[in-house]
Amino acid sequence: MSNRYGDFLSMILIILVVAILGIGGYFVYGVISKNAINDNAESAIDEFEKSRKAVRKTSNTTDEEEDDGEERDLLNEISNLTTSSSKKNTKTQEAEKTYMEGYEVKGVIEIPKTNVQYPILSQVQKRSLEIAVAIAYSTAPGLNEPGNVTIYGHNQRNGLFFSNNKKLSQGDKIFITDQSGEKLEYEIYNIYETTPNDAVYMTRPTGKRREISLQTCTDAGDGRIIIWAVAKDDKNLSTDESDEEEEVEEEQEQEEERQEENSEERAE
Repeated sequence: MSNRYGDFLSMILIILVVAILGIGGYFVYGVISKNAINDNAESAIDEFEKSRKAVRKTSNTTDEEEDDGEERDLLNEISNLTTSSSKKNTKTQEAEKTYMEGYEVKGVIEIPKTNVQYPILSQVQKRSLEIAVAIAYSTAPGLNEPGNVTIYGHNQRNGLFFSNNKKLSQGDKIFITDQSGEKLEYEIYNIYETTPNDAVYMTRPTGKRREISLQTCTDAGDGRIIIWAVAKDDKNLSTDESDEEEEVEEEQEQEEERQEENSEERAE
């Protein structure tokens, strides 16, 4: 009887040891995997930032050379146009593209409150979401441009990606760096949970405002946490698309008037 009891205790002890080793191994694997993902993301961000610095340096040199070769009278005549044009050229300045496991890096997202910093990849696919966050849909030409860019990230419930988005609040800051190297501060103004099939927010009207939406799963996995944020400098702009159309018409009318005045001056 005592032998059987001893065998039973030995079996229980073996099961407990195996269970402890299994749990410990799983925990260690999780930590190693998490660190590897973050290290990989950090390397991609470093490469991305180096490429942006090279673009800014080249852009500044080109601007100086062009300014030296322009006539003063011509610059004065088209001063209003060169202001907007120079901004556009800087924004669309081509850079050597950065890739992360074959996915183009469109930018970088930083959320100070949750200690998040990840590359923003070009496509939502199984692998891209295992290594970073990605653009799910966009009504804007690109990051940090008028429209809404929806960025998707997994909730791994371990601090990776958007796991801690539930801890964010209205007024919290999000920073987005785009491919031109421009870094904009966004402010959260709406947070809610919805169903997995709800995508209406992706195409919401934004007018001239630069906005982003963050999407991730709830901890239970049966819902979605949605966050809306607007560029800090655009908070007071209207989201009414009709207002934007009126402004465009006004700008066109003003430009036509300037061209007529210039034509009259040349005629005189």
